[in-house]
Amino acid sequence: MAFEEHRTHLLRVGYRITGSLADAEDAVQEAWLRWHARSDEVRDERAWLTTVVGRVCLDRLRSAAVRRERYVGPWLPEPLVTTPDDDGPLATVVRDESVRMAAMVVLERLSPPQRVAFVLHDALDLPFAAIADVLGCTEATARQHAARARRVVADSATPPPVRADHEALLARFADAMARGDLDALVAVLHPDAVLVNDSGGRVRAARREVVGADKVARLLLGLMARYGSDALLAGRLLLVNGELGMFVPAANEMPESVTVAAVRDGRIVALYGVLNPGKLGTLQRTLGR
Repeated sequence: MAFEEHRTHLLRVGYRITGSLADAEDAVQEAWLRWHARSDEVRDERAWLTTVVGRVCLDRLRSAAVRRERYVGPWLPEPLVTTPDDDGPLATVVRDESVRMAAMVVLERLSPPQRVAFVLHDALDLPFAAIADVLGCTEATARQHAARARRVVADSATPPPVRADHEALLARFADAMARGDLDALVAVLHPDAVLVNDSGGRVRAARREVVGADKVARLLLGLMARYGSDALLAGRLLLVNGELGMFVPAANEMPESVTVAAVRDGRIVALYGVLNPGKLGTLQRTLGR
């Protein structure tokens, strides 16, 4: 079926725009319904379906902006958890470096029109005339949205780490945590390190970003002292948005979580922890629960 050839591409578009797999899947389903009703009229299927998904996701973004004003604590994109041997659509989506957690977090700083314009043009090379149609604005305005988004992304983006280096850095981080070694932990963290926990208020977690290597290290070791090192030792590495991340199961009143480390200059510059149970759906799928 022709539509199935584009499903992974459309999922990637929807996820990059909304940061939510559920919203992306809903947008793809809506695109299929519209395509099914008008497929005989469509000449360029990929472009037509992409614009439909873009429109649906723009509406979702605008609604989400209102919901996030009431969200408890920081908001992070839904983590996409897979394993190396996965071969389904989700595994294909996360092979694209543009869906790394650090890259997705940067997109959260954009307005809905900027985000749509950036994803559709810079990532997918959709012409500005089509993007203007999605946004309901002039072509010149669509260009401005994309240009502003491009500047934000360029100023904030961090390149993906080399896999072996990333794995070694995470091993050093885990070792310092297990030994409760403050100096070793600070040495692994970038001076500007930030810890961001997304709990949605549903489980206990820091409700503000923690900034600075020393503050982040002390908070992490404080949590280890409260919950015990056995929780960390029970953790396992998984692929989160296509790169190495850590899953730590619930233990001793500590909620389960998925954490991704962004790297800059050979050190961990950000720790993005998702603890909100409502955002751990792909974790449940991956673990078969």
